[in-house]
Amino acid sequence: MPEHKWPLHVEHPGELPRPMLPVRISNPATGLFVDAWAVVDTGADDCALPAVCAALLGHRLRAGKRREISTGNGNTWAYAHTTRIDIFRAPPGSRAAGPIYTIADAPIDFMPNLGCVLLGTKSFLSRFVLTINYPRQYLTLRTP
Repeated sequence: MPEHKWPLHVEHPGELPRPMLPVRISNPATGLFVDAWAVVDTGADDCALPAVCAALLGHRLRAGKRREISTGNGNTWAYAHTTRIDIFRAPPGSRAAGPIYTIADAPIDFMPNLGCVLLGTKSFLSRFVLTINYPRQYLTLRTP
């Protein structure tokens, strides 16, 4: 599969550029989806979404598989639900080209007090070769 390249993303003027990807997270059972910028988090074991997104996708938050996890902010509860992750070439809202990578049936932890979408190692990064070039301000993904 070809290599794809994205500029590092700046959410607000004056912030540091971050390795982020435009994604669509969807619930295969309902067809509901959320478009977002997701942080590529090499320190996260799993993918995670803010708990508020569970209802937007048609999941009942507390019906998911519950487990206690440790984060940089301390311990919290997470509720895992099956989702689909589509990675896009263009930012959310400009989907003309369609997804370039799809991960079907990915377990994602929905977490209270999380403010962004995180793409972690187990169900996401383990599938790709990732390069982050901070001096040149871009990231690349390719399949091995």
